[in-house]
Amino acid sequence: QVQLVESGGGVVQAGGSLRLSCAATGRISGSIIMGWFRQAPGKEREFVSAIVWNENTARYSDSVKGRFAISRDGRKNKVYLQMNSLKPEDTAQYYCAGKMFGVDEYHYWGQGTQVTVTS
Repeated sequence: QVQLVESGGGVVQAGGSLRLSCAATGRISGSIIMGWFRQAPGKEREFVSAIVWNENTARYSDSVKGRFAISRDGRKNKVYLQMNSLKPEDTAQYYCAGKMFGVDEYHYWGQGTQVTVTS
């Protein structure tokens, strides 16, 4: 079982930066994939970024590519999402999630942290 707790959300002006953190407790193995998702009011949850824990390889949605960077710290069992050049359309509740490699659905979810970008 894996528990996830996000932090680092807040209010920032357009063009600013925030770094989200996700603290993972429980059984973290090398075959886990950690991801970030977001959900804006009235919209469906969407994929933002993911990283393969033991390969340190990452992928991004087109909407954040070049602006956001995902990373992980194996010693601290944390995953980060560095968000730069933020836009008002990045405003959403951001969720950390995890799944085992080869599984389609993410089955570990955090409570979320709110990011609000003002124009």
